[in-house]
Amino acid sequence: MVVVVIGGTGLIGRNLVTRLAAQGHDAVPAAPSTGVNTLTGEGLKEVLQGADVVVDVSNSPSFADDDVMAFFRTSTTTLAGAAAEAGIGHYVALSVVGTDRQPGVGYFRAKVAQEELIARSGLPFSIVRATQFFEFAGGIADGSTADGVVRLPGAGVQPMAAADVAAAVGRAATGAPAGGVTEVAGPEVFGLDEWVRTVLTARSDPRPVVTDPQAPYFGAVPGPEDLLPGPGAQLAETTLAEWLARP
Repeated sequence: MVVVVIGGTGLIGRNLVTRLAAQGHDAVPAAPSTGVNTLTGEGLKEVLQGADVVVDVSNSPSFADDDVMAFFRTSTTTLAGAAAEAGIGHYVALSVVGTDRQPGVGYFRAKVAQEELIARSGLPFSIVRATQFFEFAGGIADGSTADGVVRLPGAGVQPMAAADVAAAVGRAATGAPAGGVTEVAGPEVFGLDEWVRTVLTARSDPRPVVTDPQAPYFGAVPGPEDLLPGPGAQLAETTLAEWLARP
């Protein structure tokens, strides 16, 4: 099948394109750098012509509340309209576990808005909600550092490797439309503080990670289970230790 991957040059997109191609599919990466822009509509009609599936793994260049909401509302509206016009048979989007439990987080509000727009588009769709990526631990630490100390709450997380996220999105893209949400997560549960501390230690990062129940995560303090998947989530195989051992 022909699968157009919006955000196909990013972390998940590159991996997804490679996986789909290895499975014999015609995977087409689409991004502003390839002449496709979901904010303006540039190149969308052309890239979607003849496609069977469109997968959206794109992300906002800014995480400021207003910017990220504008990005997902505009890009999703534009992409859904173009997909309907092209007769796309399956619209797949990557989202985040816990988006509907954290209304105080602007990014999560924007992802909920994206999901709602897709569900109302009339297109056959699948939404894959993934937990935090192992690859983002350093960025989380950077955003939670003050005076050389990382402060994070002990809220539960079940992070996973980006490669496993791409594999899950690939399964959704090559399967039948789910018409709803599928959750995917890593095989192990950590405290958010514990996970980041483990990664920093493995990387010889000297910053101490202090457990602070009132420390925010993306601007809001998560509850103990707000970032964890619900029952029935698909669990990836790669453990944190295995991921850290990779080159």
